[in-house]
Amino acid sequence: MKKLLVSFCLVLVSHIAQAGLPAPIALALKKAGVPESSTSIYVQAVDGKHAQLSLNANKPMNPASVMKLVTTYAALDLLKPTFTWKTEVYRDGVVEDGVLHGNLIIKGYGDPSFQEDEFRRLLVSVRQQGLREITGDLIIDKSYFATSVANHKVFDNEKWRSYNALPSAFLVNGRHTSFKFTAHEGKVNISQEVELPEVKIVNNMTLVKNGCGSWRNRLTYDVNTSKTKATVTFGGKFSSRCGEKYLELSLFDDEHYAYFMFKNLWRQLGGVLNGNFRSQTEMPLQVVKLVVQDSQPLANIVRDVNKWSNNVMARQILLTVAANYHDQPASEVRGMLAVKSWMVDNGRNADSWVIENGSGLSRIERVTAKDLGSMLLDAYEGPLMSELMSSLPILSLDGTLISRLRKKPVSGRAHMKTGSIKGVKAIAGYVLDAKNRRNVVVMIVNHAKASSSQKAQDALIEWVYNRP
Repeated sequence: MKKLLVSFCLVLVSHIAQAGLPAPIALALKKAGVPESSTSIYVQAVDGKHAQLSLNANKPMNPASVMKLVTTYAALDLLKPTFTWKTEVYRDGVVEDGVLHGNLIIKGYGDPSFQEDEFRRLLVSVRQQGLREITGDLIIDKSYFATSVANHKVFDNEKWRSYNALPSAFLVNGRHTSFKFTAHEGKVNISQEVELPEVKIVNNMTLVKNGCGSWRNRLTYDVNTSKTKATVTFGGKFSSRCGEKYLELSLFDDEHYAYFMFKNLWRQLGGVLNGNFRSQTEMPLQVVKLVVQDSQPLANIVRDVNKWSNNVMARQILLTVAANYHDQPASEVRGMLAVKSWMVDNGRNADSWVIENGSGLSRIERVTAKDLGSMLLDAYEGPLMSELMSSLPILSLDGTLISRLRKKPVSGRAHMKTGSIKGVKAIAGYVLDAKNRRNVVVMIVNHAKASSSQKAQDALIEWVYNRP
């Protein structure tokens, strides 16, 4: 009798999973103008044997930034949470009375989190070696990664937006300039968070008093650049109700940005650079290592990647995996091969996965909801569960989910990664339901009206929370 009851329950669960969508989800998709055929869903309890809900779960779909789940989990497993990146500084001449008669060389190894404060700390260490003046050039060695410029695709025709920045073995501040907008004394103030004299701001904005709303839609900007400077002209309207707002633009290539930042910091530290800058692909034989600086551990860095969906950091991580598991210089193809090998080694079918750059900023990357759900189920049972889950945005509390389902019972009870590009809207992660059962939830929409499907995603999350 007991075996019969168990069999009946399994058949019932399977029937529910394959039946039509719950009414709130189906209605929200209909109102969004998104057909169910363009939607993929997979829901399974972490301690369950079968899916509670499944729709087109074996259909390959573009996951947008949900692909970062794959990249970060693979990296945590392959590189380990304590993995750190290093940045090295060398000299190729002699130092006399604080003067380097030669060049200063910085060799990068792809640190995704090398910000202004890290650069300053590195140069303080150089100054503490007694070096004050450089008669030669600053040389940047970024040969650890292969160049990606030839394959670069600009998304949304937004050439200057920071999410289109390319990876680099020596990447400073994600090579973006962050502009801060505030209202003060009846005017719009625009300033750089990290001040670079090579950037000039022309402010033609008008202050208004209506609601903040979609403030970026009322902002215009025009960029004119040369190798030595950039002029950004801002126009449009900004509301006094907006508080502080930020816009990140990538105005220079990685080498020039790093050079400008070096000059600025080196001067602040009392240093002198007499030469210019150049890049190299091979380290000279006669060099002396001055400083080695380690990054934050990978476990910390994946939090920034997933909570704020940082594309260039995700690409840096994929290339780092490639560098550690294939010949150098690291390339995105080698990164893809390393991740697929990892999948096979862990008993997964890698054939249905298409990985281009690991960030989801791609038109060709593909996953299935079931494969992604299965990976999340395996991760939950594995030793890296806490690192992966804590890196995900918490529903209505932080990251890209901070404004979703606020004041709802499910608020704060889901850790999920979002993904959105034109024609794609996706979400995946873990939802703790009203009976404290944790569930893996994946929903991917590939359709011209995908951007309108957020309410359907929210309906799915609430359905999982309230499920019988």
